Amino acid sequence: MSNDLPLWPRGRIFVISAPSGTGKTTLALALLHRFANLEHVPTVTTREKREDEIEGEDYYFVTDEEFRQKIELGEFVEHIELYGKRYGTLRADVDRVRESRKHVLLVIDTRGAQKVKELYQGILIFVKPPSIKDLYKRLAKRGSEDERKKEERIAWAERELADERFFDYSVVNANSDEAFFILSSILIAETHRNNKE
Repeated sequence: MSNDLPLWPRGRIFVISAPSGTGKTTLALALLHRFANLEHVPTVTTREKREDEIEGEDYYFVTDEEFRQKIELGEFVEHIELYGKRYGTLRADVDRVRESRKHVLLVIDTRGAQKVKELYQGILIFVKPPSIKDLYKRLAKRGSEDERKKEERIAWAERELADERFFDYSVVNANSDEAFFILSSILIAETHRNNKE
């Protein structure tokens, strides 16, 4: 099987959104490993860097002031404040990857995904847990958040699940291998469309 997706004059944009704890990061990494001409555009964030994260690869870590300046300069395709931290996608990064004819992979929230759809006709893929109960179990298993934070994430997940109707595809991540196969199939099908721009 080829490790490349078909080339377009300008790369397509694929957006994966999912409630926290659904496994979207693991699936995104698997897609990037599978397809050589798919590139992840890191999110800019004001949250603290975790031990295993790499600057410029996982995220761009900035101060609140730096983030505000980027908003004022119109540098973001989309941005949001979530759990008291800010997150945004840089327009220049998206455009750079597209112009190189590679395809873009964004892992962002559902509201940001809708903005990308408006601006770039991005392909939106919603990854969801089998149930809210299952999601709660996954968050509890991670053990990285206290009860209040888990409740916040569940409440936000319910809002995100309500946005599912705006997405082109929905994938239930009950089994990661199966979810990866479906996601790969979506990317392959979408890059084989005849209406290449």
